[in-house]
Amino acid sequence: MEIQIGKRLIGPDHPTYFIADIAANHDGDLERARMLIRLAKEAGADAAKFQNFRAPKIVSDYGFRNLGGQLSHQAAWEKSVVEVYAQASIPFEWTLTLKDECRQAGIDYFSSPYDFESIDMLDPYVEMYKAGSGEIDWIEALERMARKGKPFFVATGASSIGEVQRAVHAILKINPQLVLMQCNTNYTASPDNYDHLHLNVLKTYAAMFPEVILGLSDHTHAFAPVLGAVALGARVIERHFTDSNEREGPDHKFAMNPANWARMVEETRLLERALGSPDKFIAGNESETAIVQRRCLRTARDVRAGEVFTREMIDVLRPATPGAIKPSEIQAVIGTTAIRDLPCGKELRWTDLG
Repeated sequence: MEIQIGKRLIGPDHPTYFIADIAANHDGDLERARMLIRLAKEAGADAAKFQNFRAPKIVSDYGFRNLGGQLSHQAAWEKSVVEVYAQASIPFEWTLTLKDECRQAGIDYFSSPYDFESIDMLDPYVEMYKAGSGEIDWIEALERMARKGKPFFVATGASSIGEVQRAVHAILKINPQLVLMQCNTNYTASPDNYDHLHLNVLKTYAAMFPEVILGLSDHTHAFAPVLGAVALGARVIERHFTDSNEREGPDHKFAMNPANWARMVEETRLLERALGSPDKFIAGNESETAIVQRRCLRTARDVRAGEVFTREMIDVLRPATPGAIKPSEIQAVIGTTAIRDLPCGKELRWTDLG
């Protein structure tokens, strides 16, 4: 089970793939977007992701004005929801420039499209698609992206298992290259959000959908959720990326800065090394401690040739000299005869016994 993006293979037996979601953190400035691409690459990201939407195609001004006030993280916005989305949108004309910047930096480029025109516009420029959590029950949009025949990342925040199941089945009928990402869509950067990540959902996804690759789309700052997700089998990690959490804008507060991003990647690479093999064996660096810390059978006193061993004549002591009889075999030694004189403390070998 693996998918290929450029020269990278993504799957359980490959290194974790890190997506830096620049999203709205370009702050309406193309040059700033290009700078963030370079910073993301330097920090260890494998891909820089943007979001393609037009305000009238993603939000209803009438709908938000009639909610009775802005909710959740949007409550802190000084401008209306429609105004914020309009300012955060990326002109289609930026696409080739962003793609070229990523190519020059040596990082993958892609984007989350939020309407049919954006889906089709991106097709010549991206090697994969990403559907944000809010699209989980818009099956026709998921199917449209899936039909592009490219690796497809799908976030599952604020959804039920039934909604996830319906989306997964719809996608897999069209495209098997699916990365299913656990996600929590609270963007407030509150410390309480760690209580709501539910990383164990990854276990459920692994059991229900063994044919997909697991991922995490996360909006917290600590390393623990990422490390926990990787330990649970996730091989794609997406977090928002900025150069400074102090900047004004809808996505800066919960994004990661370059220093923390680099540390996150470093810690994950250490974890990947530490996870190692599921097989239990004496590891390569334990060969000497397997001698000095393990025990073997030794004579508890001087033993003369012809004596019959009793339990009292045997000690179980370190070191486990190579070739000596192991403690688990002590009952087989009792009742055997020494065929030569053995000094006290000498390790016992089968060649000593008759």
